[in-house]
Amino acid sequence: MQGEAGLKKVMLVFGTRPEAIKMCPLVNELKSRPDEFRTVVTVTGQHREMLDQVLRVFDVTPDHDLAIMKPGQTLFDVTCDVLLKLKAVLEEEGPDVVLVHGDTTTSFAAALACFYLQIPVGHVDAGLRPHDIYSPWPEEFNRQAVDIVSEYYFAPTKASKQNLLDEGKRAEKIWVTGNTGIDALRSTVREDYTHPELEWASDSRLILITAHRRENLGEPMHRMFRAIRRVMEEHPDTKAIYPIHMNPEVRKAAHGELDGFDRLRIIDPLEVLDFHNFLAASHLILTDSGGIQEEAPSLGKPVLVMRDTTERPEGVAAGTLKLVGTEEDVIYREFSRLLSDEDEYVEMSQASNPYGDGHASERIADVLGGNR
Repeated sequence: MQGEAGLKKVMLVFGTRPEAIKMCPLVNELKSRPDEFRTVVTVTGQHREMLDQVLRVFDVTPDHDLAIMKPGQTLFDVTCDVLLKLKAVLEEEGPDVVLVHGDTTTSFAAALACFYLQIPVGHVDAGLRPHDIYSPWPEEFNRQAVDIVSEYYFAPTKASKQNLLDEGKRAEKIWVTGNTGIDALRSTVREDYTHPELEWASDSRLILITAHRRENLGEPMHRMFRAIRRVMEEHPDTKAIYPIHMNPEVRKAAHGELDGFDRLRIIDPLEVLDFHNFLAASHLILTDSGGIQEEAPSLGKPVLVMRDTTERPEGVAAGTLKLVGTEEDVIYREFSRLLSDEDEYVEMSQASNPYGDGHASERIADVLGGNR
């Protein structure tokens, strides 16, 4: 089935900041091929301000905005609103294929809507598997559910492809493309970048912190912050910047444990261009985020992952990531070691990046255009 004038109509649906960072390079690659594709962008607005920032950086204007975000929204709200509002858009546009990314509730609900309307789904970042449906929650369910209904599997790594094969997915529907998040870095990281916060930290080793996962809310997050503060108090040559998530529970925990420590600054969320350049300027990263586990290694930055599981074992195997969980003493020990042991630091920072070469979007477009 082809869209107007023989072009393949490709709709991309995404709703959160991390999805937008991964999908905008693909939007722009598809739009650069107007002889092959009619590209339609639908955002759900599962995130709002943080999503809009990314759209501006990549100069992407949505064709449809479902604008679902509301105060105190639950997973029930997001799922139902996306499912119902997307139905009308899909029926109006009649796309040949819908691309979703990763593991968000937007992606799950969009894939389900496409399944109900029998529209083929392409899953970008397919095949990631920590194999614990409650960690990360609800993301691990979301990504497995999307893979049940997908026609195209764009796996970032060979290990992701193997996960899909192990589940009985057909090899001819799986393509190893690399990670589109690495594509994004090619257009955002700049040699001449400056920022007042980076100038503040320029006389020290900069530690970049991100922490926001649902399963870490409450006591795990308090333990993480206490460990970070203890280590930094023992290493006066460090400064930390923590661009904090909008979630009020995250903010309460962070301010409760970290306020009053003058070498750690809690700042508002950074736009993607700024954040990528902060990554590039940092000495190491402490995170519970998913995407950063891919982005930081491509910049040669060691990452301590404050989670019990990861769906990105390639980074752990390559040596660029280390899982440290959420126990205070373990985070304290591993963070201290990276600051004190130069050999350990060099080994992690020079490990190869398993997530691709920055050309994933081109490969995905080639597949959709029938060129691979």
